[in-house]
Amino acid sequence: MLSSLTRHAIRRASSLPFTAVSNTTFTATRAFATTGFPPPRLFDYETVTSNLTVADAIESVEAAFKALAKGKVDVPMPMHIGIEESSVAGPGDCHIKGGYVSATPTFTVKLACVSFYKNLEKGLPPGSGIFIVVNAVTGAPLGVFQENRFMTDLRTGAAGAVAMKYCTSPEQDVVGFIGCGAIAKNMARAAAAVRPYKGVAYAIDGADEFAKEMSAELGVPFEVASSAKELCGKSDVIYTQTPGGSTVLEKDWLNPKGVTIIASGSDQPTKCEIPPDVLAASKYISDLTKQTSKVGELRSALAAGVMTEADVYAELGEVVNGDKAGREGDEIIVVDLTGTGAQDAAIGQVAWDKLSQL
Repeated sequence: MLSSLTRHAIRRASSLPFTAVSNTTFTATRAFATTGFPPPRLFDYETVTSNLTVADAIESVEAAFKALAKGKVDVPMPMHIGIEESSVAGPGDCHIKGGYVSATPTFTVKLACVSFYKNLEKGLPPGSGIFIVVNAVTGAPLGVFQENRFMTDLRTGAAGAVAMKYCTSPEQDVVGFIGCGAIAKNMARAAAAVRPYKGVAYAIDGADEFAKEMSAELGVPFEVASSAKELCGKSDVIYTQTPGGSTVLEKDWLNPKGVTIIASGSDQPTKCEIPPDVLAASKYISDLTKQTSKVGELRSALAAGVMTEADVYAELGEVVNGDKAGREGDEIIVVDLTGTGAQDAAIGQVAWDKLSQL
């Protein structure tokens, strides 16, 4: 349509004097730039948090992993902007992710700011963020969601549910949580959406509050472990969601009957939760190998020389699709969740579908 109008304007302009050509071209360009698209809707934090839950995201995120394994998702590598500390800025980090799931009506671009720890001195949270959901037919932004990592945490929790559904067995009914912040709460909710379990919690701070809150909300019995070692010895499934500054468990702590570790704390090259020897001994499953090799747990095993990318058993979508088996006997499985643009596209679509009706 635009190219046809442009050709018409050019043909008309070619028969006019220079001044008229200039004016005509300006008018045509201005018309193209200002007509047609309404402004995107803005959904504030309160609207987002009061209308979306992790349960809303699970089905769509599972479908996104299926599509990802079939090559039906366009997911560029994440962009990372490091804000070094100075008298006028930082410290902090900005991550930009996005993706498009084939044959869906929208695509999503997300900006997430994290680790702005000086915000705490000002009474502000250390992280913030927005999702921009775009019409995949016209390319026009539909909505801007001020989610401040809430939607990111929801889609991460949903990925945790998918990992538990496909990479554990029903007999694995004791679920441990190392790190008890916002992501852990969504992991606990997501796990409860898969099946009942008994919970064990450990964190340097906040484990008691986490256990009480999740037990009351989910009706799940929780106990608090005195150490990560104690938690590992009791758990069949372990969710790790810490800042990722250092490893959080050791191989000889793990349940000899087999364990599934679902790790979500590593999402940039400076982070690592799982020791390389655990990764090397595991059936290793990535959310997206080209990404986990750069910013996930796999990166540290590659750097240590104990794994190559050929040692990756599967991407999670391959297990979801049935192309690869999940749990097989008494084995260590590590599911490395760095967060993909496919998940962002999935939760973006869910958010638009639900909140645009308000």
